[in-house]
Amino acid sequence: MAAYVNRTISLMSGDGPHNRTNMTTILRSNGIDNSPLQIFVKAKKKINDIFTEIEDYINDTVDYMHEIENEEKIVSKGKVKKIEDYVNKVRSIREVLARDHMKVAFFGRTSNGKSSVINAMLRDKILPSGIGHTTNCFLQVEGSSAEDPYLTLEGSTEQRAVESVGQLAHALCKEKLSESQMVRVFWPKNKCLLLRDDVVFVDSPGVDVTPNLDEWIDKHCLDADVFVLVANAESTLMVTEKNFFHKVSTKLSKPNIFILNNRWDASATEPEFLDQVRRQHQERAIDFLVKELCVCTTKEAEERIFFISAKEVLQARLAEQGQTVSTPLTEGFQTRYFEFQDFERKFEECISKSAVKTKFEQHSQRGKYIANELKDILEEIYNEALKLKEEKLKLQKEITDKINYTEQQLLMVTQEMKLKIRNMVEDVEQRVSKALTEEIRRLSTLVDEFNLPFHPEPLVLNVYKKELHLHVETGLGSNLRARLSTALAMNMEQSQGEMAAKMEKLIPENYRNVNNIIMPRKQPFEILYRLNCDNLCADFHEDLEFRFSYGLTALIHRFSGSKSGFLNLMNKSERPQSSIPSTPMDVPDNSRMLGFNQNPLDDWSFLSRIAIMSATSQGTMGCMLLAGFMFKTVGWRVIAIVGGLYGSLYLYERLTWTVKAKEKSFKKQYVDHATRKLRMIVDLTSANCSHQVQQELSSTFARLCSLVDKATQDMTDQLKSLEKEVSTLNNASGKAKVLRNKANYLLHELDLFVDTYLKLHT
Repeated sequence: MAAYVNRTISLMSGDGPHNRTNMTTILRSNGIDNSPLQIFVKAKKKINDIFTEIEDYINDTVDYMHEIENEEKIVSKGKVKKIEDYVNKVRSIREVLARDHMKVAFFGRTSNGKSSVINAMLRDKILPSGIGHTTNCFLQVEGSSAEDPYLTLEGSTEQRAVESVGQLAHALCKEKLSESQMVRVFWPKNKCLLLRDDVVFVDSPGVDVTPNLDEWIDKHCLDADVFVLVANAESTLMVTEKNFFHKVSTKLSKPNIFILNNRWDASATEPEFLDQVRRQHQERAIDFLVKELCVCTTKEAEERIFFISAKEVLQARLAEQGQTVSTPLTEGFQTRYFEFQDFERKFEECISKSAVKTKFEQHSQRGKYIANELKDILEEIYNEALKLKEEKLKLQKEITDKINYTEQQLLMVTQEMKLKIRNMVEDVEQRVSKALTEEIRRLSTLVDEFNLPFHPEPLVLNVYKKELHLHVETGLGSNLRARLSTALAMNMEQSQGEMAAKMEKLIPENYRNVNNIIMPRKQPFEILYRLNCDNLCADFHEDLEFRFSYGLTALIHRFSGSKSGFLNLMNKSERPQSSIPSTPMDVPDNSRMLGFNQNPLDDWSFLSRIAIMSATSQGTMGCMLLAGFMFKTVGWRVIAIVGGLYGSLYLYERLTWTVKAKEKSFKKQYVDHATRKLRMIVDLTSANCSHQVQQELSSTFARLCSLVDKATQDMTDQLKSLEKEVSTLNNASGKAKVLRNKANYLLHELDLFVDTYLKLHT
């Protein structure tokens, strides 16, 4: 029997009308594995890789946006939050993609052979099968990387031996499970090609054993890619089966449904009715799919209705693996086997295309949406960064030009102001010198105005002198200010105003406003005239002793002071120019002996000598000589008259030598002394005043320059800040451009995925 089965299988291995359809040709031409299921596997791997890149891309974008969020205001917090939300969304999509598989759900009435069909497709007897109500719950068979098979119950992670599935899922098992409860059977992928390709089979209890069809559909059918209705070929489609798929079609848009008329081997006993029965079943199935469910066309429906014997196929495949088969094969087995293979091919093509479309189309569209959103955001950031960069570069150029202009103008204004300050300083020095000289000439008037009580007592006189020093210093300063202050103040104000006006033009208005740069306050300038008369006239010593105006000494000093020049000149002109003085050869007469000479000039000289001798002599000899000389010359009457007049004059002057006269003499002496001292400091005082003017103008100009320097420094600092901002914006725009191009790359990858796996196989 095994040999017969093997021989039959070998006959079916050749080329024939049941080879792969045009889909296989397309797959081969595109370099894809001959198995249509590989489309899903490759598509799943490809879209997983794409979403891995998308996730990395979003993380890079989020990092980038956090980086530029604090640097430049080119991205809002709302955009950052929006992209951060995409991280979780893409992570959720990746988790779904990792769980995605091709799911096929088998439904039908009890004992129609649903489990046998699954076992035949898996080439092993995995699920329990037999007569009567066999499967008591939902069974999901999926691939596992483990070497040994196992199963788990719904809501539990405990791994059980796979052999217990025959008991747990069997309707006759004492451990009753709910009809909608799921038992997951994990079968090693290396034992089944279908499971290797991420196909999941779901076996169900009979649709005729429970009224909870809606619960079944909601719990186990909404994510199914293909539905296989296993019908009993010995009867026609039942209302129960139709009602189930009517409910499915209301919740799913055009579900993919295959109808398997199982146990078709029973037709071998009635060969004369074979074609009529087949035609009858096929017409009713086509009407159900096309007219009742409206899920496909008539041509498509013809491709989805098959007549098979799952039990025969399972036995044949077990025999192919070397297992002993006891049940004999009936007539027409080869045809039924070929049709089962054809079903498997059509099923593989359908479930692969359906799963790719249902599982990945929405994900690909979602990926495109996310990529486009990121692309638009990054494009906006890129354009905004470029715009800001251009604005910063323009502002940078403007500030650079302002700095260069300010420096050039500052140099020109500095040279101009230096010349103006020098001219004004010279003018002030000349004015002060001239005014002080004139005030010194009027010093006697100023001293006469001093009316403090005068007393020759030394202690009182010292106080008087200090007050006089202060009065003179204050008066001179007041007079100088009255003569000069107004004109100097006007010139200073004009010069300072001109400086401020010129320097203010060098400070941009926006810098004065933004940086609170205030021009120097224009205060009236006043020169301090530091005469310091107290120290200057500290060496003044008054002479308040009484001296007769016509005393012999005063007359001689007065006369000798006026005639000495003339006498000296006359003596020089009449005296012989000889290097050896002449010596008289004869003895002079009495007059000569007494010192008289016939020459009047000699007489005057002699008289002067006599007077000086008499005035300066400490004894009576001089007076006697003078009196004897006068008595002999003019006579005693004249001498008496002259003496009386002379005495009266002396008495008058002595009586008029009062405190007032002493004050007048004191002031005259003080004026003479102060005049000499003040004339000595005219140049010093004028230089000091000009220095004050120079210092004031220089300090004003320095303050103005400091403001310009501050504005220039602020512009320089802003220029450095702009350079950093331009560099930041340059990096930001560069990264935005790279990320934007990455979005274009991801969109291209998604488009390529759609063209390769969705459009090509639609």
